[in-house]
Amino acid sequence: MRALYLSHPQISMDANVPVPLWPLSAEGLDRAERFAARGVVPPGAMIFSSRERKALDLAEVLAASTGTVVLSDHLMGENDRSSTGFLPPALFELAADQFFAEPHSSYQGWERAIDAQARIVETVRTALASVPPGTPAVFCGHGGVGTLLKCFVAGVPIDRREDQGRRGGRGGGNGFVFELAERQVLLDWTPLEELPPDWFTAPAIAEARVLT
Repeated sequence: MRALYLSHPQISMDANVPVPLWPLSAEGLDRAERFAARGVVPPGAMIFSSRERKALDLAEVLAASTGTVVLSDHLMGENDRSSTGFLPPALFELAADQFFAEPHSSYQGWERAIDAQARIVETVRTALASVPPGTPAVFCGHGGVGTLLKCFVAGVPIDRREDQGRRGGRGGGNGFVFELAERQVLLDWTPLEELPPDWFTAPAIAEARVLT
């Protein structure tokens, strides 16, 4: 079953607010609304989401345009980084590098990449089992666990080179198309603005961004 995984676009960061409560920024919300207006997510699609505010913001915009509801699950959330709390961007990038480089180890108490991958894969598998045949499935989530999911589907080792910032556009707001049961990534991380409207039905998808 073909599905679309979306990472949330730009967010409003606040060191005094828990990371899972950060909302989309004005820019991120505008991107989400413009994406919804393009009709890439068709009416009747099942929309699954992490329960983190930024992912829910994206999911709710899409649900409003498709006339469906959001099915949220905390197990679709980003890797647990609560042990360190907010990290300035430069330090966060160094921590993320280590998170991907050493998937069997924990960075200062963070959820291990290997554990976060097992969690997101099983959660997505369970969600897809509830989707009726012929119904588009869309997941609204995060760049980190999205990359871990993509690595599993593609059958490649956990590696930050598969992250959205390396494969798609920077700043978040990317998507990839996949078939979990067949272990195929049909379209690699692609900015929201470039995702094809026929992703669910097209027999072939933009070769320029197919995972290699």
